[in-house]
Amino acid sequence: MGQRWRAVGALTIGLFAVNVVARLVIRFGFDGDEAAADRVTLGMFVVIGVILAGTAVAWGQARPPAQWGAEVAAAIGVALALTMLVGPLLVGQNPFGGGSATFFWQILLYLVAASAGAILGHLLLTTLGRDYRSRSLQRYAESGAAKPRRIVRR
Repeated sequence: MGQRWRAVGALTIGLFAVNVVARLVIRFGFDGDEAAADRVTLGMFVVIGVILAGTAVAWGQARPPAQWGAEVAAAIGVALALTMLVGPLLVGQNPFGGGSATFFWQILLYLVAASAGAILGHLLLTTLGRDYRSRSLQRYAESGAAKPRRIVRR
């Protein structure tokens, strides 16, 4: 059980670290340039989606979606809270400085990018037939097609 939460914690820290790096790049590299900040933010969302797609592929091969999906959702929720409330403080900004509309749009964009990455990763895994259910159905079909054991009489 502890190993599962360790993996969830590592995923959460990884998602938060991507956001912190993007904020630091925007702060020190492109301070005041809105177009560059938007590109870095878009890149951050793409990286978050790719990380979650990779996580869905890795975790989806060995466990059912109900199990790893809850863990990914927990990691996304905690990373989102850290990103929205702690991330701006690390670069000297107010989390609510842009107004409520900006705050809620950031939440929506983060959830869309994270969900899209996890869903696309799972769809890729299912398409390739490597997900948990496909593999268990394949094992069942192979066991049913095998020759029955011969009974030896003495």
